[in-house]
Amino acid sequence: MPSASTPLRIALVCLHTSPGSEPGSGDAGGMNVVVRHQAEAMAAAGHTVEIMTRRSSLDQPDSLPLAPGVTLRFLTAGPSRPVAKGEHEGFVDEFRMRLAELGTFDVIHSHHWFSGMAALPLSRLTGTPHVQSFHSIAADDATPLAAGERAESPGRMAGEAWLARESDAIVAVSAAEADTVVMRLGGSIDRVRIVYPGVDGALFRPQPDRPAGTGYAVVAARLQPLKGLDLAIEAVAAVPAELRPDLVIAGDASSDFDGYIDELTALAARHGIEHGLRFVGPQSRADLAALFRGARAVLVPSHSETYGLVALEAAASGVPAIVAASGGLREAVDDGVTGVVLDSRDPQAWAAAIAEVLAHPALARRLADAARDRAEGLDWPHSAKTLIAVYRELVGSGAAGRERDLAVA
Repeated sequence: MPSASTPLRIALVCLHTSPGSEPGSGDAGGMNVVVRHQAEAMAAAGHTVEIMTRRSSLDQPDSLPLAPGVTLRFLTAGPSRPVAKGEHEGFVDEFRMRLAELGTFDVIHSHHWFSGMAALPLSRLTGTPHVQSFHSIAADDATPLAAGERAESPGRMAGEAWLARESDAIVAVSAAEADTVVMRLGGSIDRVRIVYPGVDGALFRPQPDRPAGTGYAVVAARLQPLKGLDLAIEAVAAVPAELRPDLVIAGDASSDFDGYIDELTALAARHGIEHGLRFVGPQSRADLAALFRGARAVLVPSHSETYGLVALEAAASGVPAIVAASGGLREAVDDGVTGVVLDSRDPQAWAAAIAEVLAHPALARRLADAARDRAEGLDWPHSAKTLIAVYRELVGSGAAGRERDLAVA
């Protein structure tokens, strides 16, 4: 058993999406950013980190170094090509077999439910502590989108509840997500730990002399209905013409939502702002940071967010964030201090908030300065240190030795 100072060998499991992919492309989102940056920060602190994902191309090597001490491994499970997110449930057993071939680790941390379904039974066989992070928690199709993401495959809701009950620890990115784990999934509050994301304050930094004028507003997200992009378009359209910013949307449609960009383009045309709407596709981290720096506002109109990493990245960039009062966004943004939190999905209310920020530079500057100050206290090394403390707690307690019935209820 490693001592309190011994470097750990850590497995991070990301079955359906690679942390090496650009956020906003396909199914790559905030989870990819969190996994990669925490991995790099843990490795910089002296630990060895291996990230496991499914091979989605014949061109991918068996392994790829992402940073000193961080290795990305591509495991063959299912076809070696991109597939719709929902198809990954069928690859869980084969992925588990490939994981078993990699030897033992001090701790296994699964990200998203596909990963947990593959890794938790293996962790029990090897006596390795298992940590689960969900990043989003599914809700029944009959509930409003504010309740959470729709299940992309049949086993998700039961699988998430099983993982919440059986994992040695659940790492949530916000108090809001922690509450959902306990209240909806039946997880024990004693095993839930909150580890907030960080932000790279050197990459996401303010632009000293942002040009005056209406400029542009940004939405950065995977393009799917849960992200509320229709609200962003309708809100910008409702801003008075003399203040109205262009709207730049960074990201790509998820594999399960082909045709969504066409729907959004048609919506903009119906509101007469199609010439002020730009889709710029998925952005590298450096390009996204530059895009944020030049913006007058960052909009996060999501129906549901476990945290809302882009709001923190906007804060570090010294740009006011205007966000929906959904899930962890209430924790990412301090209403009236570091940004604006709207408990309404009325486009007119959003338009009024956007216009207020654009029409009053002093207000925008006050929000931006406070946001930057807050972001400077939230970095990836601090996030990784908190996560390592969770791992050491489990490794030191022999948590994986508990006898449990792993039959799915």
